[in-house]
Amino acid sequence: MTNIIRAEVVTIGDEILFGQITDTNTQWISTELTNIGIRTVRKSSVGDQAEAILAVLHEAHQRADVIILTGGLGPTKDDITKKTLCDYFGVGLVRNEEALALVTSFFEKRGRPMTDLNRGQADLPANAVYIQNDWGTAPGMWFEHGGRVYVSLPGVPFEMKNLMTHRILPRLQGHFSTPVIKHKIIRTVGIGESFLAERIADWEDNLPPHIRLAYLPSFGQVKLRLTATGQDTAQIDRELAEQVDKVMPLIQQHVFGFDDDELEVVVGRLLKDRSQTLGIAESCTGGFVSAQITKVPGSSAYFWGSVVSYSNSVKISQLGVKPETLEQFGAVSEETIRQMAEGVRKTLGTDVGIATSGIAGPDGGTPDKPVGTIWIACATEQRTVTRLLRLGKYRDQNIQLTSTYLLNLLREELLNQ
Repeated sequence: MTNIIRAEVVTIGDEILFGQITDTNTQWISTELTNIGIRTVRKSSVGDQAEAILAVLHEAHQRADVIILTGGLGPTKDDITKKTLCDYFGVGLVRNEEALALVTSFFEKRGRPMTDLNRGQADLPANAVYIQNDWGTAPGMWFEHGGRVYVSLPGVPFEMKNLMTHRILPRLQGHFSTPVIKHKIIRTVGIGESFLAERIADWEDNLPPHIRLAYLPSFGQVKLRLTATGQDTAQIDRELAEQVDKVMPLIQQHVFGFDDDELEVVVGRLLKDRSQTLGIAESCTGGFVSAQITKVPGSSAYFWGSVVSYSNSVKISQLGVKPETLEQFGAVSEETIRQMAEGVRKTLGTDVGIATSGIAGPDGGTPDKPVGTIWIACATEQRTVTRLLRLGKYRDQNIQLTSTYLLNLLREELLNQ
């Protein structure tokens, strides 16, 4: 039976609870802990109140082997983490001369005066193991109490990440006999979570006990995350690969990549490998698809440009959409989207043209064409393929879903060539 080491990550600061800053620390810490075989079982955020911090520490002690805190170590009065830790452990503050020397050197090198508040950063709980911070003035602290390890780190991401990487993670690996925890992610598109689960139900039911499956849905996509636990890295890798081989025949048509692959990266890779160029005509997505494509470094090798044809006049003048097509069928129609995709391909002189036109919402729908009615198309030298999407009433969601479905249509057409 593999011994699982469990961790809880606690962020401290009113600014997090007020939504004034985005907490990126817990995500990064959890990823790094997983990489060394420690599983995060809970994440908590508390404000700068001693009672709240004490409560979460007592709770974390009951469910975790490692408790990692970030924030509240600055020199001002609202930074109360050290004093609260003293209350929790029943100790007082003691000045650490090594920490004081580092803080003094920090200010001397910058030609800045040091105040008593700055010197106070060298005062640590008496039971703390001092963890040197070469990237700032607030030291890290390591505690061992009641069979648990507590780590307190600055909340500034740059300082926290360096302390974790160079000081804490190696120390945790030396302290615990950690198992191997490995993830393998299969990325799917164009199939809903429930349909996917039904299709792979028998395979999922027969997974070995030490391999767990999670469904992670997003806009038009579902990630299947396999998490395996064991003692032998090579064996875990082999077992994950075997499970991927078993499930792939069931979902092959919907799989576009693995692990960190993004749909726009995969599409870009296909275009580049085939030495093909891309032009985009966007109406309802307003440039969002183009932004996804150009997020990818090196996209200039295959992406030539786009036309955001929000008005019918631009569809006519720049894309060659016939006025009679718009008059007879409207901007949101199969006939128009076909001419948009073929038109942008001709206008920009690219191998492939893709297009969007629809009613993103929240207004503009009709009984025949309600909000969420979207047409997409992909035109190549061989053919033009169109698809009708019937989405919901939320504008941002419709734009993101349309982008996903259009990029997937492009992917399928490139693979079919």
